[in-house]
Amino acid sequence: QVQLVESGGGLVQPGGSLRLSCAASGSVFGIYARNWYRQAPGKQRELVAGITSGGSTNYADSVKGRFTISRDNAKNTVYLQMNSLKPEDTAVYYCNVHTLQARDYWGQGTQVTVSS
Repeated sequence: QVQLVESGGGLVQPGGSLRLSCAASGSVFGIYARNWYRQAPGKQRELVAGITSGGSTNYADSVKGRFTISRDNAKNTVYLQMNSLKPEDTAVYYCNVHTLQARDYWGQGTQVTVSS
C-alpha cells in the first residue's frame, strides 16, 4: 500500500505560477513511476506529467515548456511546478503512483483554478 498526500493547489491569475507537492508513504520501494493527472469538469482525467524511477520524464503537449515535474527521493515527494498558467489549466490535479506490480494509487486531489 502506498499513501499519497497532495498540497499546493489554489487560485491564481493567468500567467501565474503554482507548485504542487505529493508526498508518498508506505510501500514506496515498489514504485515504478510517479505521475500527475488532472480532470476538468465534464472532461476525462488526463496525464499531465510523469517521472519514472530512472528519472525519465514525459509531459502532455499542452503543458510542455510550462510545467516541470521533479522529485526529492529523500522526502519521497514529487513536485509539479506550473508556470505561465492558463484558464484551461483549471482542474483537479491528482497525484498517482504506478508500481512494479502494475498497481495504481491515487491522492485525494487538489483544486487548481486559473482565473482573473
